[in-house]
Amino acid sequence: MIISDYHAEFVAAFGRSDVDAAHLHSLRKRKGWKVGREPGRTKGRLLKYSAAEIAWLRENCGLMIGEFHSAFCVQFGRVDISAEQLNALRKRQGWKTGRTGHFAKGAAPANKGKKMPFNAKSAATQFKKGQVPHTFRGAGHESVDEDGYVWIIIDAPNPWTGAATRRIHKHRCLWEQANGPVPEGYVLKCLDSDKLNTDPSNWEAIPMAVLPRLNGRFGRGYDTAPAELKPTIMAVAKLEHASRTRREAAR
Repeated sequence: MIISDYHAEFVAAFGRSDVDAAHLHSLRKRKGWKVGREPGRTKGRLLKYSAAEIAWLRENCGLMIGEFHSAFCVQFGRVDISAEQLNALRKRQGWKTGRTGHFAKGAAPANKGKKMPFNAKSAATQFKKGQVPHTFRGAGHESVDEDGYVWIIIDAPNPWTGAATRRIHKHRCLWEQANGPVPEGYVLKCLDSDKLNTDPSNWEAIPMAVLPRLNGRFGRGYDTAPAELKPTIMAVAKLEHASRTRREAAR
């Protein structure tokens, strides 16, 4: 029964004026009591469908909603049913349309090979032939990252992406041009602690294991030390590293 009739008859039968319609509606839901009404109910009004109509709707539910509604109205003369009501019915019944919402493998878009019609407003914002976007960063472009290192884009193939250019630390690029590739197990250390100074003479290739002896928890504060103490700190760190390397080799 419709909830208002359900409540009225319950109160009349048992005199339970302390129970309102919302209570009965909640009870019905908690107990899972099925109302048994035909599909298509909307806001208290029952849209009745015949068995033939339900069978047709189920069989043709794969149509687009506009075609679905038009064909149904033509087939059964149901001008009292809207497209929205049929769509809601289809959803409630769980009738699958078979559409996935994406192109299947091998499917071609409807506008493939078609030229876009001219539109003055859209044409004003389109890229012209040979135009370069304002975000383009070609070879020679430099930037500074959050750690203070200078990056530069060089005109060399990117081995990871295949792009015509690649991004590299500027100090490394200049150092390798002057001294060759950085040896394996070595890193470039900024001697004056000014990372913006990318001159090759300001960078030295040192063993990676020396870095913790210069800075960090057990380091000697190389980057914050006065300029006159930096060479001494570097020499002591190298000496300690060399001593440990020899001890490990002698074991």
